[in-house]
Amino acid sequence: MNKNLRLLAVPTLALGMVAMAGAPAMADHANGSYTVDFQQLSGTTGTATFAMDIDDKTATVNLQVSGLAETFMDAPYPHVQHIHGGAQGTCPTMAEDADGDGILSTTEGAANYGGIQTTLGTSGDTSPAAGLNLELAGQGGNYSIERTFEMNAETLDAIEAGTAVVVIHGLDPATSSSEEAFNAPSDLEPSLPLGATSPALCGVVTASQMGEMPEGGADTGVAQSNTNNMGALILGGGLVLAAAAGGTYVVRRHAADRA
Repeated sequence: MNKNLRLLAVPTLALGMVAMAGAPAMADHANGSYTVDFQQLSGTTGTATFAMDIDDKTATVNLQVSGLAETFMDAPYPHVQHIHGGAQGTCPTMAEDADGDGILSTTEGAANYGGIQTTLGTSGDTSPAAGLNLELAGQGGNYSIERTFEMNAETLDAIEAGTAVVVIHGLDPATSSSEEAFNAPSDLEPSLPLGATSPALCGVVTASQMGEMPEGGADTGVAQSNTNNMGALILGGGLVLAAAAGGTYVVRRHAADRA
């Protein structure tokens, strides 16, 4: 595979829930501590812990991720994560796998968890538009995101309503239902593999009595700095991973194939 990827602008793909409209949130209506019990989707073997404290509009988030796909196109795999909302406030199950290919796509899960409301990036902008920036993605299979920022009104409303859901994207071809399913055209952008755009971990944001953040951090494995030779991640109601320049690519499931 060509290791030199270019940033590829892909048209924004609306799922009807990209920007979630809502009444302005009261300043303190979502105050408290929250956790997420993550579910593994589409054969994912990774795990994550999430803790969040909200005081007025200030959110302090601690996300620890481990065991997700390590590499994409011979570089650290860029995993993006968001708080979704405005829908059912649940995570999809294989019952939502409408085509029966063993992979829950972004659009198959959207009716459950809704559109992007907050980007849980490593730094910078936390708006839905921040998903366009690859520098904000978690890199590799093990990483942590620990930061404090001002939460937007729509997300605060979803948290209070119990419809906020954290979704982490990017499946591992080695644990996918099949190589063919992983490399099938993405439901968001046909030039991309379905597995690269699909959710890997999902969990509902739930009020916690603990009020404590996890101690320490996951073994990040790679630095959180900019990865210059990766494709861009573009989100518009879903996740799109830029294709390799100059043609299609196939992600192999087995280690021997990736060597």
